[in-house]
Amino acid sequence: MKIKIAMPDYKRIYSDLIAEKFPNREECKKILNKNILSELDVINLNNILFKDNTRDTVSFNQKHRSYSQETILEILDYQKKNKMNNIQLAAHFKLSRNTVAKWKKIFMM
Repeated sequence: MKIKIAMPDYKRIYSDLIAEKFPNREECKKILNKNILSELDVINLNNILFKDNTRDTVSFNQKHRSYSQETILEILDYQKKNKMNNIQLAAHFKLSRNTVAKWKKIFMM
């Protein structure tokens, strides 16, 4: 038996949020037109809508992030395409250098 993990319907959540509170945000519609939203799409939408990036907010939000295998591979692919080192990638996605190194060790070998 396979266990199906219930995922939040981010597309519906963000569509409702944009319609109610941010009706003139056109840059979000391109992301919402995708069939399936990845974790990176959700993070991008959140950054577009809520630009409050105080240290406490960033720290709190970072502690509650989780990434699927597809998203991790997408992040590592982004690193290759943009010829970034682990420090640059970690700073770009607000990750730990150790997290990036661990992901590379697990998924690239």
